[in-house]
Amino acid sequence: MTSGRKDKAAIGVETVGMTMRFGAFTALDNVSIKVKAGSFHALLGENGAGKSTLVKCIMGFYQPTSGQVMIDDHEVEIRDPKTAHAQGLGMVYQHFTLVPSLTAAENLVISRSDAPEMIDWRRENGKLESFMETMPFRVPLNQPVNRLAAGEKQKLELLKQLYLGRRFLILDEPTSVLTPSEADELLGMVRGLTEAGALTVLMISHKFREVTAFADDVSVLRRGSFVGGGKVSDLDHAAMAAMMIGEKELQKTAERSGTVGEPILTVDKVYASDRSGLKSIRIEDLTIRAGEIVGIAGVSGNGQMELMEILAGQRPYSAGEIRVENEPFSATRAEAREFHVRYLPEEPLRNACAPRMSVTENLAFRTFDVNDAGKTRFWIDRGRMGEAASELIAAFKVKTASPASPIDSLSGGNVQRAVLARELTGEVDLLIISNPCFGLDFSAVAEIRARIMAARNAGAAVLLISEDLDEILELSDRVLVMSEGAIVYQASIEQASVVDIGKHMAGHA
Repeated sequence: MTSGRKDKAAIGVETVGMTMRFGAFTALDNVSIKVKAGSFHALLGENGAGKSTLVKCIMGFYQPTSGQVMIDDHEVEIRDPKTAHAQGLGMVYQHFTLVPSLTAAENLVISRSDAPEMIDWRRENGKLESFMETMPFRVPLNQPVNRLAAGEKQKLELLKQLYLGRRFLILDEPTSVLTPSEADELLGMVRGLTEAGALTVLMISHKFREVTAFADDVSVLRRGSFVGGGKVSDLDHAAMAAMMIGEKELQKTAERSGTVGEPILTVDKVYASDRSGLKSIRIEDLTIRAGEIVGIAGVSGNGQMELMEILAGQRPYSAGEIRVENEPFSATRAEAREFHVRYLPEEPLRNACAPRMSVTENLAFRTFDVNDAGKTRFWIDRGRMGEAASELIAAFKVKTASPASPIDSLSGGNVQRAVLARELTGEVDLLIISNPCFGLDFSAVAEIRARIMAARNAGAAVLLISEDLDEILELSDRVLVMSEGAIVYQASIEQASVVDIGKHMAGHA
């Protein structure tokens, strides 16, 4: 077994002159950063800044064009991830890599390269208990992973790396599916391991609060180059943001204006099955009014995605009624056009685009079969489609090599901008959006949030489903929490309590 880490101390890792080219494109340009043994180091940068490329070079997924990886001041050649693991390097990914139907113990044992074909569970359970006694936190070993809360799953991902003997860990957005209290608990445990000298951590994050609260040092990449960093205690959020975005001016979230109007969306006693078919989604009473943003917070997997699918007509419901502007609404294309309902679902490339079709064609999905007067026509005016696409690309700052490029060639932030351009063009009475800024960089987040606020100020009713509590608190007029498929908390933004929100998100209220 490879988990005998008691005698192993944290290791330091350094990249020296790391350069990675893909044809004519330079993803990394002479990047040198040093992560000291036993430190908690944050890596910041916009999408496309080179963060993922850098850690993939460290972990052996990529072979750099030039440059070296140093471990404890010794140059090493990391040919592949297996070599990285042998050197004590590991990675906790943004999304869970556990087998849901297996127990925590089974996930740990099968992760070993020397896992036996026939497992002696009495022997392995004894070793696992001995290992757990050396850890600062525990998870229930005999529970199937699909019964664990998100926070417990993320702890198990971390425990798996420690069990495998990793002494240097890369954490890729490790708190994206956690409640604030779960995030602080997890990062506090990681911080404790680094302070004890048992672990070195390099964390990719977009959350300045977490960087300030837990990291010792920070490095910032921009457009493939190292542009600055230092001790976190010497930097404030503004300084870190300035390094990330350079001279670019951020678009700030618009000021609130206007008054709340009549109900636009009402959901009354709507019941449906969740994705597993084993649990139910129960929305007893949900009302969104013109000129307000209602934010729905919650830990991933508590019914938010199913609610989005119900409202978009992608999931049938067994009871209840959905009304828009006091008329029955079943989310057909004709109804969405008549009532000016628009959507920005999670993972828009998969859920709101035809990936291999061009940017122009994707931008025209709502309008290709109507003329300027809104009347249906039976031919496609490709000239007008192209003109409209060029106008939207310019207005929403969509970066694309060409309007004719497939939309899946765009970065995540630019796919978001393109879908927003399509959905916010024309009259919008109801905007339903889910995790609009998930995984996006600092400037893209600011711009998209400003667009959402501008729609609200123009009189749209906005339903914002988000796992980012900071986003909910920044944008919402009212805050709701979903837990176990139901809305369990609601309050105006002035009366909302972060403590109460967190408790309800965690199911402890």
